[in-house]
Amino acid sequence: MSTRTGIGYDSHRFTADIPLRLGGVTIPHTHGLQGHSDGDAVLHAITDALLGAAALGDIGGFFPDTDDRWKGANSVTFVRGAVEALNGLKFSIVNVDVTVITEQPKLAPHIEAMCAQTAAALGIPMERVSIKAKTNEGMGWIGRGEGLATIAVATISA
Repeated sequence: MSTRTGIGYDSHRFTADIPLRLGGVTIPHTHGLQGHSDGDAVLHAITDALLGAAALGDIGGFFPDTDDRWKGANSVTFVRGAVEALNGLKFSIVNVDVTVITEQPKLAPHIEAMCAQTAAALGIPMERVSIKAKTNEGMGWIGRGEGLATIAVATISA
């Protein structure tokens, strides 16, 4: 049996007049995340972590932002694409752990729904998905409310 771990990172600027999507869930907020797709930084970081664990590159290699097919795309598509690539190599997902770094909005009321939607996209039980939220203590671009960042770790096995 082979066990591997990958790390993913994503960050996006906040922008007005679009919905905020994190972990496949629309979260009430004054701003959404600017991106070529729906800007779901949680699912983007998970996609990179999964692809990295399997040494398959990154989200940009599979779903380039220069390709209009992915403009406005639901990021669940990216996660499912990564899972399909892993399945093709006979890997299964052991667990995924994500930290969202943002001052606002407060994510605690949405974490359970985010975990459920993420687990469904990954095709694994919810008990194998952890999503946490932290602030940046008012420091830097995140502290000023300009955007948010996510870090994901994924463990896979074959």
